[in-house]
Amino acid sequence: MTFPPPHFTLSRTHKLIIAAVLIVPVVGFGLYTWGALTWSYSKGERAGYVQKFSKKGWICKTWEGELALVSIPGTMSEKFLFTVRNDSIAARVNETMGKRVALVYHQHVGIPTSCFGDTQYFVVGVKSVE
Repeated sequence: MTFPPPHFTLSRTHKLIIAAVLIVPVVGFGLYTWGALTWSYSKGERAGYVQKFSKKGWICKTWEGELALVSIPGTMSEKFLFTVRNDSIAARVNETMGKRVALVYHQHVGIPTSCFGDTQYFVVGVKSVE
């Protein structure tokens, strides 16, 4: 003797609850990411020499670089790690390699993934100092 398979039907309320459980976290994550990328924690400039600059990433490619900060000749240089998301600014950084530059940056704290960049410091402008 075979029995027919049980017949499950979800009420409208159950369907709305399931949809909310799936959609609310995705929308919340999107709003949080948008907020973290929109508002900057700090803004400033750092001057030095760009010693390393490359486009990195498996899926989300960003420009990542190192700025050597030299305060007094003969002392150990400090490294400032930065990210560039704009290709025109990346081209400007490449043009100024080997020259003293000032990088204008915005710091964004709490960005949830490294897809937007490896650092918190996003360069938004480049000035030649020499």
